[in-house]
Amino acid sequence: MEYTIRATELARNLGDVLARVRYRRDAFVIERNGTRIARVVPMPAPVADATAGDALAAWLEGADADPGFADDVAAINAADRPPTVRWGS
Repeated sequence: MEYTIRATELARNLGDVLARVRYRRDAFVIERNGTRIARVVPMPAPVADATAGDALAAWLEGADADPGFADDVAAINAADRPPTVRWGS
């Protein structure tokens, strides 16, 4: 079931909300000042009988490698510079 709660209510009752998400599979829409800003939902149930072989097979069936990926990472690393003001944001 899905419930709508205010952000302050979530802050005051975080433990209870997370327990309801985990054990009852409830979902919550979080509102701040009347605007919907987030949704807290249960994680999908893990596949208990998956094996390392299953994971490898899924990985091998994935998309083809991007030949330009390494160049993109190198360009990002080259452009990365530390801030001029150490504690500035």
